[in-house]
Amino acid sequence: MDNNSNKLFQEFVAPTAQEWIDKIQVDLKGADFQKRMVWRTNEGFDVQPFYRREDVEKLQTPDSLPGEFPFVRGNKKLDNEWYVRQNITANSAAEANAKALDVLNKGVTSLGFSIPKAELSEEYIDALLNNIVCDCVELNFVTCKRCSLKLAEILVAYFEKKGYDKENIVASIDWDPIEKTVAKGKDVDFLFEYAPKLIETVKDYPNFRVISVNSVSLCNSGAYIVQELGYALAWGAEYLQQLVDAGVEPTLAAKKIKFNMGVSENYFMEIAKFRAARMLWAEIVKQYEPKCECACKMIVNAETSMYNMTVFDAYVNMLRTQTESMSAALAGVHSIVVNPFDAAYEVPNDFSERIARNQQLLLKEECHFSTVVDPSAGSYYIEELTSSLAKEAWKLFIAVEEQGGFFAAAKAGTIQDAINSTNEKRHLHAAQRKEFILGTNQFPNFTENSEGKVAETECCNCGCDETAPFKSICASRLSADFESLRLSTEKADKQPVAFMLTVGNLVWRQARAQFSTNFLACAGYKVIDNLGFSTVEEGIDAALAANADIVVICSSDEEYAEYAIPAYKYLDNRAIFVVAGAPACAEELKEAGIENFIHVKVNQLETLKAFNEKLGI
Repeated sequence: MDNNSNKLFQEFVAPTAQEWIDKIQVDLKGADFQKRMVWRTNEGFDVQPFYRREDVEKLQTPDSLPGEFPFVRGNKKLDNEWYVRQNITANSAAEANAKALDVLNKGVTSLGFSIPKAELSEEYIDALLNNIVCDCVELNFVTCKRCSLKLAEILVAYFEKKGYDKENIVASIDWDPIEKTVAKGKDVDFLFEYAPKLIETVKDYPNFRVISVNSVSLCNSGAYIVQELGYALAWGAEYLQQLVDAGVEPTLAAKKIKFNMGVSENYFMEIAKFRAARMLWAEIVKQYEPKCECACKMIVNAETSMYNMTVFDAYVNMLRTQTESMSAALAGVHSIVVNPFDAAYEVPNDFSERIARNQQLLLKEECHFSTVVDPSAGSYYIEELTSSLAKEAWKLFIAVEEQGGFFAAAKAGTIQDAINSTNEKRHLHAAQRKEFILGTNQFPNFTENSEGKVAETECCNCGCDETAPFKSICASRLSADFESLRLSTEKADKQPVAFMLTVGNLVWRQARAQFSTNFLACAGYKVIDNLGFSTVEEGIDAALAANADIVVICSSDEEYAEYAIPAYKYLDNRAIFVVAGAPACAEELKEAGIENFIHVKVNQLETLKAFNEKLGI
């Protein structure tokens, strides 16, 4: 059997990469390989249609081992366990404590608490942490940046009072003043003096981190993956340098920094992002000559994106956050926060929070993602993505450093300008359907109403705070423009009716009716499809009988020359007349007075806004 197998393999010669390309060229039948098969990413590099072993052999990433410098394959050697984190929202310490104790019995291993400035006290912390075994769960806190030092002192006193082993406390305080500059344009120079004091307070707690890099705010503002990665590294390096300049020993300083990063919908790219982030951060810290390589480990809390969440068809948000949490888990992050599916329009309820928890628990308990260290290792594609992302992010990091560092760039507004530019570009692409949002600009739920759902306040595009001395980023979700359009339609006195006038070639009329139905339903219109009419007059009469506000003629390009003008004239402005497609005879149709065409190249959002305006909405 073995001999026969060996002979069989010897009869086949492994094809070269060029032979594969030649074969693809034949199948393309003369089409350009680069244009048809090579994908230019938003991250600034090309993705090939296939990769081979020789592509990976030239990379450095596969040579490292899990738990070893530069930690591209993760911080752990034996498993891929992560903390299942839930952030607690409550009106009082007692309520937050009760909720925390409840979720700890439901699979949560990490808690996030937001503490109001006015209520911060020893008594509040005592009530908040009552009956919580602090050395068995990760604890995360956020409060006013000016009060973070006080919080650290109270927490240390509490842990000492309870007799906890300092080695076993895993905790963090979300102290990140630079985020205030980036997100709100605030001047925070005066806050930096707190940083060395914070670290001094918790220096005896090796797993208590008190300096945060909240690049998740960039992700939630539409940043490309390479932007979040490059800026996060520069952001962390800014804090590290400031701490060292203030006299903090580099090893201690590095061990007190924690990254809170977002996870977007780009599945494989996000896996690569976290792998590249650990590798690059390790190299940055190494330049400070820490006492141990463990100081080079990047501790990352991953939070699913709010940017791509939607108000309409909100249950689809579960699918989005599931793939996002999968990316983070496979990438080997420290902890994960899954935002509940209803977080875009209301305070999450018990049901949505339970589903969010179970999304992570499903990955752990049923999919066993926690048992395999760096399952992506050796994947030609992901290894190449990791390396390519690292190269592009490093270029961005260097560019920021040349501007004087992250904080200087933030005060100059270059960070905010870059993120806002990307956000605007992505909103335009969504309007043009170059970027799809399921249930919003593609395949909407025709019958869904908002039912009182009101999205969280979006950016006013005016700087958000006129008194702020610096620029700010605009955290407007990708679907916000379409949701505003649909809500305005919903508030109208009458729901507009769009009628498909299907005539002529069966295949073309059905295809264009389906496209038009999907296109117009995104505005909240009632759409009436039809099997077909023998004449355009018959179709127009049926449309008017149905009280149609919009009549869409659906046929083949060739037949529009025959049907479109007679239909337009017969309708006689009794409704908006639309041609589905971009036929060769379009100029002839325009000369006859037809001005509305819908097809894949039009700006869907602007087109629907124009229809609403004509309808008096």
